[in-house]
Amino acid sequence: MRINGAQAVLESLKKEGVDVVFGYPGGAVLTLYDELYKMKFPHILTKHEQGAVHAADGYARATGKVGVVFATSGPGATNLVTGIATANMDSIPLVCFTGQVGNPYIGKDSFQEADVSGIVTPITKYNYLVKNVEDLPKVIKEAFFIASTGRPGPVVIDIAKDVFAAEFEYKYPAEVHLPGYSGDFTGSTAQIESFITALEESERPLFFLGGGVTLSNMTEEMRAVIKRTGAPVVSSLMALGCADPEDEAAFGMAGMHGSYAANMAIQECDLLIGVGVRFDDRVTSLVEEFAPKARVAHFDVDAAEINKNVRVDYPVLGDLRWSLPLLRRKLDAMKNDFIGRFAEWRAHTIAMNREKPFAYKSVEGAVMPEKVIEEVSRLADDDTIVVTDVGQHQMWAAQFYNSRRPRQFLTSGGLGTMGYGLPAALGAKLGKPEQQVVLFTGDGSIMMNCQEFATAADYDIDVKVIILHNHVLGMVAQWQRLFYNRHLSESRLNGHTDFVKLAEAMGVAALRVEKPEELSPALEKLLAHKGPMLLDVLVPEAEDVLPMVPGGKRLDQMVMGGTEE
Repeated sequence: MRINGAQAVLESLKKEGVDVVFGYPGGAVLTLYDELYKMKFPHILTKHEQGAVHAADGYARATGKVGVVFATSGPGATNLVTGIATANMDSIPLVCFTGQVGNPYIGKDSFQEADVSGIVTPITKYNYLVKNVEDLPKVIKEAFFIASTGRPGPVVIDIAKDVFAAEFEYKYPAEVHLPGYSGDFTGSTAQIESFITALEESERPLFFLGGGVTLSNMTEEMRAVIKRTGAPVVSSLMALGCADPEDEAAFGMAGMHGSYAANMAIQECDLLIGVGVRFDDRVTSLVEEFAPKARVAHFDVDAAEINKNVRVDYPVLGDLRWSLPLLRRKLDAMKNDFIGRFAEWRAHTIAMNREKPFAYKSVEGAVMPEKVIEEVSRLADDDTIVVTDVGQHQMWAAQFYNSRRPRQFLTSGGLGTMGYGLPAALGAKLGKPEQQVVLFTGDGSIMMNCQEFATAADYDIDVKVIILHNHVLGMVAQWQRLFYNRHLSESRLNGHTDFVKLAEAMGVAALRVEKPEELSPALEKLLAHKGPMLLDVLVPEAEDVLPMVPGGKRLDQMVMGGTEE
């Protein structure tokens, strides 16, 4: 059929199964938005392009589908950069369509022109500049394929303005043919055999799960492998919800603010089994003394990650959708009593966790931030999706919220993007409308994209927002207290913003909690409310996130806290 480029974009999105787009119109994409109007294509108008890309990211994390964004040229495109970089660091599949000035004006510093391809090249899996309308179907098909296969990631398609209006004979390709990229990441069975031999020789194995387990939808296979061996398991921030919450030897997050048992198990194990992890600096800390007694196995789809940060003895390169089912079958076929063999080690790690669990001290008359997280975890159902911004509240949520399943703890891990939470929560709720969505944020983070309260109200997106309000940039202030002689340089938030009034002004219901006895009734009201709602909870300023591994220290050199004196 003969259609124009704008129609071709929308027809292609239909064929890719896209059910919603997040975006913001502008001059270079007016033809696209005119066709969107005519076709009544589902679209969410956020209040800022950064809100649109974070919303698409939250949608992608919650659903496993590709998130889609529209933005105009120049500032519209550059406003996506932080969200694209966020998705790239956490391997989230996005396809971002940006308008570009018309072909005759490219390279002439035209109004609202920016070299989008040049800007996003370091932070995308791939990107395109489309100058010919006939290239559109092939480019879009490739973009969705690239974004969603192998190690997922964001793809940007920058389209010249006149391409949207140009007509051509549209035909969407059935297949993708990319030289050097097949999308097939089947690995070597011999590498799995080598790993199994190492497991048989091990006495103190430890599984370390990363975000790749979530992204590959291999949680059940992973849990089965862990159960078959009886080995203890720790997680990265991005893998919370992947380990079985009923497993007594699942010790939650490892690393800078990880649990005592998780970090000590890493330091004491003799075989560390990384699955879909990057071994990033927030986990390894002093990398030269990370897991010093262990040989390291690493299951990953990306060859660039093997030996990048930690020396690997047993690489298993390939998609986890290939390696984990094969590993499970091989282990099930063996007669080895792994559970009996590792029982003493398992009991030792459980004892460490019982001795020093995550804990905190209460302050008389104050609402403790950790208590807020615990109460939400108690009240929320098993299907609840938790989203966080970045800072102290993020780490408390990782420590004290009981994540039951994958894709239900959404956070900016690698880039650590403040302002991510509110728009990401909106995207998650739109992707999973039948599930409760709760956002934990801080009084610093919420201000970075607070305009999206208006989006929540405009579309009646039922998200529940909890601000842990401590009047400081919490994590910055914590570091300043501990390492900079308590010089709270520009980290105090002593302004006069009333978050209840702010939310109400944008059409969102709101409450405030100042006393401990107010907390549970307020949370129950919040979770029962129909529609978006904010709960502003005043918490102590000087509460630290502990344990904490200071920079340059080993994982077993944690600064402890909680109930310790």
